Amino acid sequence: MQEQKLKNHPLSESDKLDWLRLSRTENVGPITFYRLIERFGSAEKALDALPELSRRGGRTKPLKAPDLSTIEKEYESLREMGGDIVTAACPAYPLALGATDDAAPVLSCFGNIQMANKNCIAIVGARNASLNGRKFAQKLAGDLGRLDQTIVSGLARGIDTAAHKGSLSTGTIAVVAGGIDVIYPQENLALFEEIKERGLILAESPLGTQPIARHFPKRNRIVSGLSRACVVIEATMRSGSLITARMAGEQGRDVMAVPGHPLDPRAQGSNHLIREGATLVRNADDVLEIIRSFSGNSLREPFHPLPSFTQPAANDEDEPEDITEKARDRVLENLSFTPVTVDELLRSCHMTIPVLQTVLLELDLAGRIKREAGGRVSLLD
Repeated sequence: MQEQKLKNHPLSESDKLDWLRLSRTENVGPITFYRLIERFGSAEKALDALPELSRRGGRTKPLKAPDLSTIEKEYESLREMGGDIVTAACPAYPLALGATDDAAPVLSCFGNIQMANKNCIAIVGARNASLNGRKFAQKLAGDLGRLDQTIVSGLARGIDTAAHKGSLSTGTIAVVAGGIDVIYPQENLALFEEIKERGLILAESPLGTQPIARHFPKRNRIVSGLSRACVVIEATMRSGSLITARMAGEQGRDVMAVPGHPLDPRAQGSNHLIREGATLVRNADDVLEIIRSFSGNSLREPFHPLPSFTQPAANDEDEPEDITEKARDRVLENLSFTPVTVDELLRSCHMTIPVLQTVLLELDLAGRIKREAGGRVSLLD
């Protein structure tokens, strides 16, 4: 893939709506979104190109894309609630999150978006947390907050709730799995309102979206992506917190865990993380020691600058004008349900980078493959 230029500039209101519409379009995930912007220079032009690209990938039905009036209504409703949207082309977009491969192109937000560019630590764990687990999470969050760390979590019951409560006075960010207007669980209504007033709430899903199972991994990657480290407190081996920890590791963040009794199922996941190399956490000093020792100070630079989304160069010779069915067949023959890297695919298929990237773009829009962080791709289940 050709390198994107590395200078940000804010989008116009019209461009924002186009970004929102493209991000809400069927089969357009973050990686494909950025590839489309890189290739066509704007969301408007990308939207115009979608029917032909998906047809070439083998799709027979039109992609489902919201019409402009629906997007305008969503944006207006959000603004009426006191919220806003921030795009990855906006200078205010969280730097740490923007440095990840699959950063959400558009986020809805309530509160102070600048809070996401402070020193952030994720604290996650069991929903059915023990009393001691909740007490520890609340104390750890408060202690880290007093040491100038902003706490990020997912507003779920249990450890998430305790972490938010412990850091309300020092700074907390809640990332929700559904629409930003959908409070889940309902028991956290008062906490939601407090964070909205004193902290920051973020969501990737459209307004009104009810949180369902497939939304939580997307939420988790934002939680870890915002943060320089992820601390797990009480987690079973099947806990979603382990997904957050895995994503944090893939994003280059420090993974930490609080140990628990070996006979408590809620400690099996966190104990497993420690056995696999996660840092054992006893207190806030343990967290800061690892962060500071990594880079020599309390801050880390982003992995790479946020890209800008400018018009493509006039000379676009590296993009092929036509992709043959033979090239698509070759890519599909080399893929399976187990992800491989684009580099591996490139070597195996013996084709140029522009040809491969265009084939992958078409197949993704057609709903035939899955793009993942870390430059990996697989057949869709």
